[in-house]
Amino acid sequence: MGDFANRVFAVVRRIPAGKVATYGQVGRMIGAPRAARYVGYALHGNPEPGTDPGCIPCHRVVFKDGRMATGFAFGGPDEQRKMLAAEGVAFDEEGRVLMDVYQWDGHSGNEEGDGPAGPPPDFDWEAELGDFQ
Repeated sequence: MGDFANRVFAVVRRIPAGKVATYGQVGRMIGAPRAARYVGYALHGNPEPGTDPGCIPCHRVVFKDGRMATGFAFGGPDEQRKMLAAEGVAFDEEGRVLMDVYQWDGHSGNEEGDGPAGPPPDFDWEAELGDFQ
C-alpha cells in the first residue's frame, strides 16, 4: 500500500488480543501525531484483517472515547464489538470500550523485556514538537 500504511499495519499487528488502541495513539506511535484520520483510511484498506497470526487486527483500533468505528470496513461496528468481546474486552452502558482498563500501553505483551512501541504516557508532544504542530 505505501510506507504510511505499512507503518500503521506494523503497529496494529502488535496490539495484543484483549487490548485496544486509538487511531491517534497509532498515529503518534508511527511518528505522525496528527494523522488519526489517515490511520483510519489505512485500516479501511487493510489487506489482511482478522485475528490469525500474520493478520492485521484492525478491530482493536477504536476512537479515543472507546466508540467503535461506524465505518468499520469488515462488518460494521456490531461485528467490531463482537470481535473485541470475544477477546475479553468489556464495554460501558453506552457500548464504548472501557478505555481505562483495555487501552494498550504500547508493549506487545508477548515477549519478556519487550520495550515500548511509542513514547511513555506522560510524553510532552507539545514541548517536543514546538512550532511544528
